[in-house]
Amino acid sequence: MTSSTKPRTHKGRLAPFGFTPPDRRSATEFWVVRHGESTWNTEGRYQGQADVPLSHVGILQAASLAERLTGQHFDAVYTSDLRRAAQTAEAVAERLEGPPPVQGDPGLREIDVGELSGLVIADIRERHPDYLEALKADPWATRRPGGESMEDLYARSGAAFEALRARHPGGRVLVFTHGGVVRVAVGLALGGVPANAWARLSVTNTSITRVLLDENSGTLLGFNDDAHLEDLIEATEADDVLGQTQ
Repeated sequence: MTSSTKPRTHKGRLAPFGFTPPDRRSATEFWVVRHGESTWNTEGRYQGQADVPLSHVGILQAASLAERLTGQHFDAVYTSDLRRAAQTAEAVAERLEGPPPVQGDPGLREIDVGELSGLVIADIRERHPDYLEALKADPWATRRPGGESMEDLYARSGAAFEALRARHPGGRVLVFTHGGVVRVAVGLALGGVPANAWARLSVTNTSITRVLLDENSGTLLGFNDDAHLEDLIEATEADDVLGQTQ
């Protein structure tokens, strides 16, 4: 065998298609959980940063997730400081190995929907038709009236994930948050999300999305895993990014 035909040996794992995957020794694995169903989810109301509690179904969903994660180890647990996420976090954290303390982080809050807070889609169509037209044209950069755009949310919660990544290199971190922020985590893992793809990402209540992030790279390990809800009422996909109702 000539030198030109000898099989090459490489130290470490080959990067597929030129992509350099995150280094497990320094990257942070995030398990990103959307909160349980809230009282406003059941009514189809936009919540944004309104401090709405879990519904009875949401409490059951959180309990089912807690059962699934019982005994699991995480280096830290963080939550949006909004009540529906914090309630979900507390229900799960007490069943984890430790149990670890739950730390609040306002950077993990849902998108600020401004004047849309508390409204249902019929109200929004009547009161804010110009906003809906702008949203169709540019769903990424269009701000909710008096609130944030997806671009704003990506910058804000992306900075929160970066701070947590730097704080827990090589660790595994459990995060309780909202549908919009789960989409941001997916975008960070994929190096961005194609235009108009945000609306195609279905994020159900208490679903688990797993991402591996390091300083310059990311990988999506799992998305919208809600297997623990199989014996419960179907989880709602309604959230403040898509505005869907059940």
